[in-house]
Amino acid sequence: MSAQGEESLKTEVQGAVQFLTELQRLKALPRTGWLLRGIREVESIAAHTCGVAVTAMVLADLLRSRGQVIDGEAVLRMALLHDLTEARMGDLPSTIKPLFDPGVLRLAEERAAADLLAPLGRLTAGYQALWLAYEQRQSLEARIVKVGDKLDLLLQAVEYELGGACQLGEFWERADQELADLAQGVPLLREILADWLAVLQRLRPGAPSTAP
Repeated sequence: MSAQGEESLKTEVQGAVQFLTELQRLKALPRTGWLLRGIREVESIAAHTCGVAVTAMVLADLLRSRGQVIDGEAVLRMALLHDLTEARMGDLPSTIKPLFDPGVLRLAEERAAADLLAPLGRLTAGYQALWLAYEQRQSLEARIVKVGDKLDLLLQAVEYELGGACQLGEFWERADQELADLAQGVPLLREILADWLAVLQRLRPGAPSTAP
């Protein structure tokens, strides 16, 4: 490797460490929506990201095993990056988002993503494209990650409900329609999600017992 190439590599490694150091915040930052609903010991943003990635991976593989063409690597990469901006902005709950003028929050998120990814040099554009693809929800891979986001939230809600948390019914009210919208045009995905949601509902406290 030439001296110039060696110096370039050192710069890129330094940028990677800078990027990863900032993402460490996600391990400590809480998912504030749970706090607003009276739950005190809540998951971190990083824990949620892990749950989304694993859920999206399993969902993608269930689809692929039945013949659906999916870029599994893109699914995992989007899942790992989907809450990237929260390292700068925190987890803004749904109760505050309507207070922003249309487009203002999206612009802030795009700027935060660009700034966070900037130290990665030649890797920046690729990661930024993945983050934007998730936000735009045009590809099946992006929709699978969003589904993973919703399913991980619902499973976490079940865990909190089993631990005694109340007033989490709002998360279930439109879950079936939201998941159906994300599965639009993919009947197999819609079928899987209907079954998945039914299983989650049966796990909730007070759900009717079913025969084995």
